[in-house]
Amino acid sequence: MARAFLVVLDSVGCGGAPDAADFGDDGANTLGHVIAACAQGQAQDGRSGPLQVPALDALGLGAAVRLASGVATPGLAAAPDGLWGAATQTSRGKDTPSGHWELAGVPVPWAWTYFPRQVPAFPADLVARICALAGMDGILGNCHAAGIPIVQDLGAQHLRTGWPICYTSADSVLQIAAHEDAFGLDRLHRLCADLAPVVHAMRVGRVIARPFSGTEDTGFRRTGNRRDFAMAPPAPTLCDWVQGAGGQVHAVGKIKDIFSGHGITQHHKGQGDVALFDHFLQLLRDAGEGSLTFCNFVEFDTLYGHTRDVSGYARALERFDKVAAQALARLRQGDMLVITADHGNDPTAPGTDHTRERVPVLVAGYGVGQIGHCAFADVAASIAAHLGVPAQGPGRSFLP
Repeated sequence: MARAFLVVLDSVGCGGAPDAADFGDDGANTLGHVIAACAQGQAQDGRSGPLQVPALDALGLGAAVRLASGVATPGLAAAPDGLWGAATQTSRGKDTPSGHWELAGVPVPWAWTYFPRQVPAFPADLVARICALAGMDGILGNCHAAGIPIVQDLGAQHLRTGWPICYTSADSVLQIAAHEDAFGLDRLHRLCADLAPVVHAMRVGRVIARPFSGTEDTGFRRTGNRRDFAMAPPAPTLCDWVQGAGGQVHAVGKIKDIFSGHGITQHHKGQGDVALFDHFLQLLRDAGEGSLTFCNFVEFDTLYGHTRDVSGYARALERFDKVAAQALARLRQGDMLVITADHGNDPTAPGTDHTRERVPVLVAGYGVGQIGHCAFADVAASIAAHLGVPAQGPGRSFLP
């Protein structure tokens, strides 16, 4: 029997989305611009020189960027030894659920609700509901913001008042930050869980609990106890297909939250991507036949994309490349490894939000060849074909 490993490098897009201008993202290219910055000596913080990702480039990363967007990839010129291509999304969003659900075979059939770019961003009745659930007279924030800066700006006021910090972004999301000790982690998670049905009824995709720690003197930092309370997918996904056929589904990172627990057999979590890499590598040894291991590595997005840190993004890619090399060495006969992404987050773009992009699709376990342009949903169809599981979505297998 076979095994499948689906790895989503959160936000590692490769430009070229045909509808990028509709999202205000014309010219955005996460990988292309990181590669260019490294080659031009503009990403030297903690690293130097051209981007060094030999394992990913050998799978076809540079080729996928060139296919997706037509840009040069200095330093990434390997002749691919895997299957490679670039996927285009059909769902009208550039957010985590849209990307992951479609990769798992289910494009989003509705238009998400987005909060307006104004202050206050949230309607009065929703604010009143948050206050009632939190047992507070008010909230802080109530605006579009990046998560790390708003915690730094409002953390001290939060400690003085006890009011939760509520904010949104270009995604269909409501995020609530609170001090893990002063406000209470369980209390924050309960607040978000209780609020989620209200927000989901508005067609807002997620409520995210963003706990942080620290003091005004030492500074504030987010902890690893984030939880996403996402709307359930509108139809069975690849996870359900595999589980329904008797296979185990291992969720690494925030996959369980993204799919609202549907189709997940076992959840593997950790404090940061390095801990999640360990789970991934261990599952390459331990996952059973017929299983799907579905991983999300989020720090490309949260630590380096939203903060527009080009050097940090390059370091994260180089760090994962070493993990990819170890993963390739552990693959068994009959295994399939797919490395892809869910959207872009170009660290050279204006603002702090995700960017609408195509994503690379790199496949090990099926020889050498060009997939070409494909759809996000084709990833699910191809994994289902590999595992011998009936596919229920619109995708078509790209396997030879």
